[in-house]
Amino acid sequence: MIGGVVQQGSVAAGVVLAGGSGTRVGSELNKVYLPLAGRRLVSWSIAAFERVPEIGVLVLVVRPQDGDLVEWVLDREIIREDIEVVHGGDTRQTSELAALRHLSGRIDSGAVDTVLIHDAARPLISSALVSGVLHAAREHGGAIPGLPNDELGTVSADGGELLGAAPDSLISVQTPQGFRAEPLLAAYEQAARLEFSGTDTASCMERFAATPVRWVHGEQRNFKITYPHDLVLAEHILASSDYQVR
Repeated sequence: MIGGVVQQGSVAAGVVLAGGSGTRVGSELNKVYLPLAGRRLVSWSIAAFERVPEIGVLVLVVRPQDGDLVEWVLDREIIREDIEVVHGGDTRQTSELAALRHLSGRIDSGAVDTVLIHDAARPLISSALVSGVLHAAREHGGAIPGLPNDELGTVSADGGELLGAAPDSLISVQTPQGFRAEPLLAAYEQAARLEFSGTDTASCMERFAATPVRWVHGEQRNFKITYPHDLVLAEHILASSDYQVR
């Protein structure tokens, strides 16, 4: 990408992070391999990226100990046969860096112009949102989906006094978070050199890059599976008559 213009032949890369655990959801199994409406949770996330034509490269970041589960899902539930599997690290950021280093040759050559990073534990993401984040990231440099949050409040420094509602400009951040590939890789390499660890992709970019970030309106159904009731809710949504894969 040069000056915000997509080079001919360039594609976007989708990175799906599947290196979590199942502790809070009450399972000894990595939660992204739990069943959800007839298929494993991670395969729903991958499928949303498969339906976006501009996603030319799809990378699945996994834990080494989940190898058998990964193979099972790719063999039985995933249509696309060219998914690239990368072993992640001990933290979210080291896993993201592993994926970016895996893509670095194609990023340096311009073959991959934009990278979207998504939590596999958000299985109800729509292809429409993936596409919206991608287009905004290509145009502006970076894009993050989120929802306005009117349930937050502010408290005093000692935590003893409720001061009122939080500013209207606050949002609940979701994934996928998308950025132009070259500054994203450079920011993560600098973060690694300085041993900085951020909370998500955007926090690293805010620290080490001057890339403008666009807010894309997220989706209510794009919530993260964290606790047992989240799985129940996801099952209910998928079973509802008005649910549509988009």
